[in-house]
Amino acid sequence: MPNTEHLFYDAMLAQAVWTKGFSCSGAIKSSSCSTGNNTSTADRLNISSIRLNEQRGNMTSSSMNMMGRVIFYEDRNFQGRSYECSSDFADMSSYLSRCHSCRVERGCFMVYDRTNFMGNQYFLRRGEYADYQSMMGMSDCIRSCRMIPMYRGSYRMRIYERENFGGQMHELMDDCDNVMDRYRMSNCMSCHVMDGHWLMYEQPMYRGRMMYMRPGEYRNFSNMGMSGMKWMSMRRIRDDYY
Repeated sequence: MPNTEHLFYDAMLAQAVWTKGFSCSGAIKSSSCSTGNNTSTADRLNISSIRLNEQRGNMTSSSMNMMGRVIFYEDRNFQGRSYECSSDFADMSSYLSRCHSCRVERGCFMVYDRTNFMGNQYFLRRGEYADYQSMMGMSDCIRSCRMIPMYRGSYRMRIYERENFGGQMHELMDDCDNVMDRYRMSNCMSCHVMDGHWLMYEQPMYRGRMMYMRPGEYRNFSNMGMSGMKWMSMRRIRDDYY
């Protein structure tokens, strides 16, 4: 009976030789080019290590492609000092004294005109923002930002008419361009995001100021610095935004 373990590793060795172009005198050391049973344990471990590194490399490349990347600039038109960011950034003042333009190279971000993800919020997708104050009507420069991870899956959110999940409740699984028309709700003051990432807008048809909602419970929007605002439309942040 042939040795099953030897046959397995012999097959791995043959694949490595053909796919990687290793010669008999190269990284895989063997007395001949044949794939006989004289392959050493060290050779077999070498092959396993090569395949594992390839898999890690592929995973790393895939992860990098899904990561966001934005470059912030002190001045308009991408001038002045810059800072590159690929994650949440609670206080930009430690790196830039001001920020008036940015370039999103990958992914989607929310930017805020106050530190610690507070104040007015603005959604940025891939593109150039040479003077976002005039483009978006911001009254102040960017002070913090949050990366929005890519999400592929179902979307589900419950919206409530009153604080602490009171009043009318409706469950959304797709975009809603007008809460009043669809549900006869005059306001939305709390919500529970079960699946996906969402944007809420103060006016119908996805206009006006906005707020980013990731999975979690939001019992009182006033505690988030959004006192007195009404939320009249909701939109999913879909993977095709990336």
